[in-house]
Amino acid sequence: MVLSILKEKESTFFSPEEKFWTWFLQNDENLFNFERNQEKVFDMLAYELSQVHPDLTFEFGPVLENTKREFVISAGGIKKAFPAVENLYNSSPKIEKWIITKFRPRREPLHSEMSFWNRTFKMEDIFFKLYEDNQKVGIQIFIKDFTQDEYEIFAQIGYLYLDSALGEYDLETKVGFVEFLGIDSEYFLKARKIDNLSSDFNEVYKKVQK
Repeated sequence: MVLSILKEKESTFFSPEEKFWTWFLQNDENLFNFERNQEKVFDMLAYELSQVHPDLTFEFGPVLENTKREFVISAGGIKKAFPAVENLYNSSPKIEKWIITKFRPRREPLHSEMSFWNRTFKMEDIFFKLYEDNQKVGIQIFIKDFTQDEYEIFAQIGYLYLDSALGEYDLETKVGFVEFLGIDSEYFLKARKIDNLSSDFNEVYKKVQK
């Protein structure tokens, strides 16, 4: 009885972030080799993250040649959870074989194709135009075969490419309006292929910040 009370009191001295990283270190081997029992490991990790903030989520990168692996702390694109990502990242210890990353980063090169709702979309069929939008960057995304009837499908694939090209943080904090259209749109003239989005976005964002 006394021992359980002491343990309860001791646990109150640790923040949710500290408790999470203690758990992470204790389960380091299972997390690094999560493929051996992916469902169980992911369920455990999701639960531990939810104890820090209910909207936190994660991604793992592949094992690199230097035997390191990336662990991405994400807010799932929910802006109100961004401070929780920052706090958890800032409290992370240095772990030899892990690269800890806050927010889903930009991914280059972009996927040549992505599938969603049993549909496959090719990168070569997706284009964009950028606009200045009150100190942010407005984006029009043009997708081949776009139809209003399947707007949700095209919008989701568009956001997947935006997330990959810009990263979670920039997409949620630096982007103004986002509009999805077909390549038959009257605005399509001078649209550029989606693999140019990262570099073009950086240039336009610099202009709107001046």
